[in-house]
Amino acid sequence: MTNYTSDAEALQALKNKVELLKFEIQKVMVGQDDAVRNVLIAILGNGHCLLVGVPGLAKTLLVNTVSRVLGLSFNRIQFTPDLMPSDIVGSEILDESRQFKFVKGPLFSNIILADEINRTPPKTQSALLEAMQERRVTAAGTTYQLPSPFFVLATQNPIEQEGTYPLPEAQLDRFMFNIWVDYPKLEEEIAIVRQTTSGGSAQLNTIITAEEIEFYQQLIRKMPITDHVIEYAVKLVSKTRPGREHADQLANQYLSWGAGPRASQYLIVAAKVNAALNGKYSPDIEDVKAVAVNILRHRIVRNYKAEADGYSVEKIIESLL
Repeated sequence: MTNYTSDAEALQALKNKVELLKFEIQKVMVGQDDAVRNVLIAILGNGHCLLVGVPGLAKTLLVNTVSRVLGLSFNRIQFTPDLMPSDIVGSEILDESRQFKFVKGPLFSNIILADEINRTPPKTQSALLEAMQERRVTAAGTTYQLPSPFFVLATQNPIEQEGTYPLPEAQLDRFMFNIWVDYPKLEEEIAIVRQTTSGGSAQLNTIITAEEIEFYQQLIRKMPITDHVIEYAVKLVSKTRPGREHADQLANQYLSWGAGPRASQYLIVAAKVNAALNGKYSPDIEDVKAVAVNILRHRIVRNYKAEADGYSVEKIIESLL
């Protein structure tokens, strides 16, 4: 699997694997090509994803399908207002010999689908924080490593809907991508209805293993990148910070908070994956631009003036680009 003669050959193999992955996923998923591609970019970049959209747009189906074609273990956690941290992480119980034993929770899996993550209170949301950043959890003073690779793919309904708790900024910042899942096009919806009301289900093949994913993640990190592309990414993030020396005029006017250094890191990693999927051996500024909206969307906070003047977060990012 890893006996390639060069990194260039390995990158070409990765590109071919991703095309196969997309083909398999399309057996089940109609449309949502951008969302599928972005989830795969995040996984190859070793990052977590937040999928935002109204109910019924196949966000859960997408995550489930991705885990099946990647050959990874998968657990779904339905986030509800009464969910406790121990329901996610696990808890200690007394066994027959009167000894305390840790029983692992559903978090111990390669892919975690945190379904409707914003329906649970902040205390439970924060149980994911250590897991997402350190890839480990601590229970009763003992630290347990999570399986590798480990990804949290969370779904969220738009915050305006009833019964939701806004995700804290620290939690949001741990997601590499915020992917907006939109309504399907008319012809796509016709195909979805035809496919889902006619019986029968597609047989999915496993295209890639956990070991291969880890190999490709390291390969991506090794990709060379020029200083001017790194500088472009860092300057782009700096532009979003109102009141700072490199802030853009638009940021000073319409933003109350900008993106942190993690955004710069994710811009570079995601640009490398984007370049690899496009058959390039080094990312350029176009690759940074291609991933910028999904990385910055949940890291900048608009002020009331932006809302009053009709400036969406996406419109502000496009202007900064």
